[in-house]
Amino acid sequence: MSKEIFSPATLPPPVGYSHVAKVNQGTLIYLAGQVSSDASGKLVGEGNFEAQAEQVFRNLKLGLEAAGATMADIVKMNVYIVAEVDQAEVPKLRAVRDRHVNTAKPPASTLLFVTRLARPGWLLEIEAVAAID
Repeated sequence: MSKEIFSPATLPPPVGYSHVAKVNQGTLIYLAGQVSSDASGKLVGEGNFEAQAEQVFRNLKLGLEAAGATMADIVKMNVYIVAEVDQAEVPKLRAVRDRHVNTAKPPASTLLFVTRLARPGWLLEIEAVAAID
């Protein structure tokens, strides 16, 4: 498998993400949006954005491991944050994310603020695509 993650000089300089993830062959793993619920379905970190981010990344890691991948295999992430989260909280997400992804070549990413998620209390949801041999 060949995997390239990069940002061409012809695009604006990214901060904390890459513009392009190119995968040749290999296996793609699509993870459904992960939220801040534990294995029993209980909300973790009610009202605490950073605690919820930690749980979301734990869930991403568990899902990837179940499919034979690691966090370093993520090539694309979509992040959804509810609009009620203060913009000043977003750097906490980046700090948590940076402990889990390859910061030298971070995945291509999209971050959106949304009105709400499927259940009350969830402050963010992250879906990911990973590529492995």
